Amino acid sequence: MPVIAPMPAARPTRIPSQRDGAEDVAAAGTTVDHLTETYRAHYRSLLGLAALLLDDTASCEDVVQEAFIRVHSARKRVRDPEKTLAYLRQTVVNLSRSALRRRILGLKLLSKPMPDMASAEEGAYDQLERDSLIKAMKGLQRRQREVLVLRYFADMTEAQVAETLGISLGSVKAYGSRGIAALRVAMEAPA
Repeated sequence: MPVIAPMPAARPTRIPSQRDGAEDVAAAGTTVDHLTETYRAHYRSLLGLAALLLDDTASCEDVVQEAFIRVHSARKRVRDPEKTLAYLRQTVVNLSRSALRRRILGLKLLSKPMPDMASAEEGAYDQLERDSLIKAMKGLQRRQREVLVLRYFADMTEAQVAETLGISLGSVKAYGSRGIAALRVAMEAPA
């Protein structure tokens, strides 16, 4: 047996009355005057609500001000002026939650230790040392320079240096020892 759905009841036609003007204002949204009155009447209570959720006065004031700004921007969507306060309260709660989330995220990021970094002065000092080392290396004999570069900068063993340069292991040790001694003298000498 087929199911027959009942016909929707016809809407009665409205008869215009004196209240129509007031309903048009409510349908248009919360007015700026109503929002101003709400601000004067409920700012302190909203501040108290934020204070229960947050711990410092500045953040509470910021949250409440932001709530009023958002309600002002969206006042056309708040069709019933009586719900403006409820909308404000919910906005204060949501903004307080967001502020707490940002703080927690900030604390998580701050709890990770930052890597130790050299100061600018240390970097400049390192650069000066590097420059003086390069200058001193240029003053060495060719074989001494080659042995020291391969041994200490290329991180080769003495046997690998000997094989690379085609000299004996004893020569590598001798050139290395004399090169280091010459570097000490050159680095300690006043510039």
